[in-house]
Amino acid sequence: MPATTASATSSRPPALGVAEARRAILERLSPVTGWERVTVRNALGRVLAEDVIAPYNVPAHDNSAMDGYAVRHADLAPGAETTLAVVGTAFAGRPFSGLVGAGQAVRIMTGASIPQGADTIVVQEVTRSDGERVTIPPGQRAGQNLRRAGEDLALGGVALPAGKRCGPADLGLIASLGIAEVAVHRPLRVAFFSTGDEIASIGKPLAPGEIYDSNRYTLFGALTRLGCEVLDMGVVRDDPAALETALRDASAAADVVLTSGGVSVGEADFIRELMNRLGEVAFWKIDIKPGRPMAFGRVGDAWLFGLPGNPVAVLVTFYQFVQDALLTLSGVRPLPEPAIFEAVCAEPIRKQPGRREFLRGRLSAGEGEPRVALAGAQGSGVLRSMAEANCFIVLPESRGDVAAGERVPVQMFDGLV
Repeated sequence: MPATTASATSSRPPALGVAEARRAILERLSPVTGWERVTVRNALGRVLAEDVIAPYNVPAHDNSAMDGYAVRHADLAPGAETTLAVVGTAFAGRPFSGLVGAGQAVRIMTGASIPQGADTIVVQEVTRSDGERVTIPPGQRAGQNLRRAGEDLALGGVALPAGKRCGPADLGLIASLGIAEVAVHRPLRVAFFSTGDEIASIGKPLAPGEIYDSNRYTLFGALTRLGCEVLDMGVVRDDPAALETALRDASAAADVVLTSGGVSVGEADFIRELMNRLGEVAFWKIDIKPGRPMAFGRVGDAWLFGLPGNPVAVLVTFYQFVQDALLTLSGVRPLPEPAIFEAVCAEPIRKQPGRREFLRGRLSAGEGEPRVALAGAQGSGVLRSMAEANCFIVLPESRGDVAAGERVPVQMFDGLV
């Protein structure tokens, strides 16, 4: 843990580093129980509960990878052209029924079964043919341009492993095996609510000092895209009794409870105290900016994440900690790794060592290498910076100020958010 964490002050418990906090979360989690069978179309975004096994070889038969001519390699002269008689045509789905004999060739289309006797495909672009005879240049390799039965998947092989979250290509692969239904983990049930006397729901005029609740809508979008069953419990006032009731109801109905606000050290921040009383708090501070006050633990039988109240901090902590936890609980393995690479920073950035910072950036193509710039104001309440960004600029705990032209780590939103 860096020497500059909150442990420097005896009255404040130590804050965890980002990697330490991720480990503390993920090592406690295991997939929820329960699964169901769904049709292939309904498997998009769902997590496989068992391996998808190939019921036959893919491809099912030796076939041609190219349009051309099926020949016997032994008939081809090694150093000169060879002319062969064309005795028929093989189409995909309509194979040539005869035998390719000495001195013969069969016109063949991509995907067509290899005729009996042939062992090599010569692409049509290098040949000359009048329809009855074909001339083939030297230099052809035995077995070229063939796709062997079972080359993609062997009978009984694992086509897709349990724990795979199905994407469009996976649906196509399942369908290509003739499988109509697959077993998937049940959707994760997630309850969420915002806390605070100043939070107002959209659709009504703001009273003095109130702000509209954006956090529930960003969380709704993030949870829905993960395929969770969401339970929106609205806004809960800063009242211990009301918060306790909300936490009890949420933990009884869901696998995971997400709250926003109420986890710092203010007089009206009750979530952490209620977690201690109703369950356990594993930690409640992380060396991160934005998002330092984030609580993790249990309430009843549900896992609870107490997220900060500021809109950007909610999204940063969700994508850096909560999303992988939800995927783990949903049965995903291994977890997807968001790509992190370096880009040239287009402007200076001020930073104090001690916390890992996730700045909202805009990556663009540079002259020979990508460049990244800040996506507007970086305050933790400026949600517009997230809407206009396409990446995080990730500055490590030990990093100080960044000069224009220096390289910085970048984590793309694509595949993450």
